[in-house]
Amino acid sequence: MKIRSKALAGVAVAAVAALGLSACGGGAGSSSTSGSAGSAGTAAAGDTITVYNAQHQELTQAWVDAFTKATGIKVNLRNGDDSEMAQQLIQEGKNSPADVFLTENSPAMSAVENAGLFADPGTDAKNNVPEAYRPSTGKWVGIAARSTVLAYNKDKVKESDLPKSLMDLSNSAWKGRWAASPSGADFQAIVSAMLQLKGESATLDWLKAMKDNSKSYKGNSTAMKAVNAGEVDMAVIYHYYYFGDQAKTGENSKNVALHYFKNQDPGAFVSVSGGGVLASSKHQAAAQKFLAFVTGADGQKILQTGSSFEYSVGSGVTANPKLVPLGDLQAPAVDAAKLNSKQVTDLMTQAGLL
Repeated sequence: MKIRSKALAGVAVAAVAALGLSACGGGAGSSSTSGSAGSAGTAAAGDTITVYNAQHQELTQAWVDAFTKATGIKVNLRNGDDSEMAQQLIQEGKNSPADVFLTENSPAMSAVENAGLFADPGTDAKNNVPEAYRPSTGKWVGIAARSTVLAYNKDKVKESDLPKSLMDLSNSAWKGRWAASPSGADFQAIVSAMLQLKGESATLDWLKAMKDNSKSYKGNSTAMKAVNAGEVDMAVIYHYYYFGDQAKTGENSKNVALHYFKNQDPGAFVSVSGGGVLASSKHQAAAQKFLAFVTGADGQKILQTGSSFEYSVGSGVTANPKLVPLGDLQAPAVDAAKLNSKQVTDLMTQAGLL
């Protein structure tokens, strides 16, 4: 989803000014020059770090602008998508110029972690983020989150008739009535959660049924537009596509409502966007400081008040008030470190979806 860089940058500057540039002070929203660096050295104004960014470009640019203003540390951004940048990091290995990796979905983080390429993200960043939004390994941290939802056409489906579980979409009663974007990292992250929660056999059976029952679209926005236009009754997407459209003209979502499965269902999966420090980084103190800023109060308020409509997860900053509170989503417990993107794409290929 595209978001306005000027608006977010303005929010970033305002947030930093309002908080008295607290990132320089080593408080809850920041790291001091010595606190999280440990043996990594000392971050200093004038340092430059390189961030491989698979998050929304406008959001990350707002984080970068505020961070540089607060610390004097410059950031070089390289933008791409989750799987593309993860594979690039794996290919580059110890020779990578990247200091930090940011993603939209956590399976890409797991791929890089499994290749042994992450260092410690820093004590401050880890302390900023609750355990529910960090991998059990502690090799990276959550920076934002998004909820799985079922977007449905209000004129074609009654709320009372909606499926009770994501797993129910494998039933023939829903044949031709629902959609998704199977080639996207968003949907594959949802399947990764299903795999962890339900196992390989049940996930493969569901994917095979999906091949017969669903319609495929390129991207969540396109799938939501199809629901809005009545081309299909429902689509499995992330929540923020709807809220982003509603905040603009609402033309692609005026006929759409969101169904939250809740009840620890695979369809209630909350995907964690991740941030990690590369072991090959020559600026680990500055990289840790950047993650501490993003997960701290300053960075999370930029997320909270911006137009990306992702969930804030760090430093006790609540989500945008337009969103269903994270605690009300009743999301299943999923260890982000164990989401297996390679196994998911293998299963989806086996099912004929890729």
